Amino acid sequence: MKRQVCLAVLLHGGRFSWKYPAAKAEGDHDIEMYKALAQTAERGRFDIIFMADGYSTKDDGLAPDALRSMSTLVHFDPLSLLAVLSTVTTRIGLVCTGSTTYNEPYDLARRLATLDHMSGGRIGWNVITSQMTSEALNFGYDGPLSTEARYARAREFLDVCLGLWDSWEDDAFPRDKASGTYADPAKMHVLNHKGRFFKVRGPLNVARMPQGYPVICQAGESEEGREFAAQSADMMYGKATSLAHGQAFYGPMKARLAKYGRSPDSLKIMPGLCCVVGRTLQEARDKFDAVQATISTVEARAFAVQFMGPEFDLDMDPTQPMPDLPPLTAIAARKRIGIDRDGRRLSLVELGRWIAACMGHLTLIGTPASIVDEMERYIDEGGSDGFALMPHYLPGNLDDFVALVVPELQRRGRLRTDYTGTTLRDTLGLPRPPNRHAAGAGAHAAE
Repeated sequence: MKRQVCLAVLLHGGRFSWKYPAAKAEGDHDIEMYKALAQTAERGRFDIIFMADGYSTKDDGLAPDALRSMSTLVHFDPLSLLAVLSTVTTRIGLVCTGSTTYNEPYDLARRLATLDHMSGGRIGWNVITSQMTSEALNFGYDGPLSTEARYARAREFLDVCLGLWDSWEDDAFPRDKASGTYADPAKMHVLNHKGRFFKVRGPLNVARMPQGYPVICQAGESEEGREFAAQSADMMYGKATSLAHGQAFYGPMKARLAKYGRSPDSLKIMPGLCCVVGRTLQEARDKFDAVQATISTVEARAFAVQFMGPEFDLDMDPTQPMPDLPPLTAIAARKRIGIDRDGRRLSLVELGRWIAACMGHLTLIGTPASIVDEMERYIDEGGSDGFALMPHYLPGNLDDFVALVVPELQRRGRLRTDYTGTTLRDTLGLPRPPNRHAAGAGAHAAE
């Protein structure tokens, strides 16, 4: 049997593509558009809708000429948004980002458990550690926490949440009217956690969720992030701008799981994908170029410098091919960004436009057949388990993918034609974790 492709879609368009005539300029505050996008993704049999998040406008170091044009300065709170989207979909998974740096575990555990009940077991949590200065300033800090502190807090935060989600055994609420027994106190478990960062009594005042725990996702590519994912994540987002790059991440990352007694299949690895499809190659290229053309030279240069770092802002003509200087090469390697495309060196403006469209992730431009050919190579040759689609504009880019790429994936037996099961764990083929306090929980109780 052919390996299936896991598919997620990020419901945010490119930062500057709102100026493209077919894009919805008001999209980040248009609930009806989000509903339509969610239904389109479910019609395309995607595994997951993914909502990124942050706790600032993320304007750190961005020049005013670029700041005034960037659409991602404002957006809805993702948990509130997913609550709405859960009412207009029935099977697709709903994943949102939640920071362990600027939240408290009891509150976030409660909100995620509530959403899992509301959605019938379709919630996932992308666990992040916030590192931007602009976010720290909004929470009373002078700057972000150290990497060590952020990940130590994240590990303890997740441990507390898992404990809270096991506050009640699955059969703790008989709700028996004859005996007057609503809850069985013997099946309620007080956490009494006391750690470096948190002191939480518990129990959670929400019953155990349909999935047991939400699907845990992680996106950090640092050494700390990889180790955190190997120990705790069900899904990991990443960056793979080439098959070789994907293989270099995929194999070693899967190998880490054995350290924690986990099988390679227990973690799904999904690099980001910017996909522009046309019925012909020229049509696809024209679509991509038309969106890119809406990004001005000033915007492109400013965004490239913000993304790559201030040391990238060298004295160069931004419209000419970038020079072959060690600082450029080193920064690009660190950011996992290629500064050459189609056999030639990019200019700073071209680089900025490409990053603005896809954040430097894998970019496939072509026909349905050529795009699926490349997706299959990643799946079959150890580069990924699937892809996180990053539309360069909305709604048209997602519409095109569902209309053209999805049928080709289904024709080749790579994507379901209908959902099986009801929860996100069912969809991803992940087991439902037992409650650590229940009889027969076994090794899980010792985690």
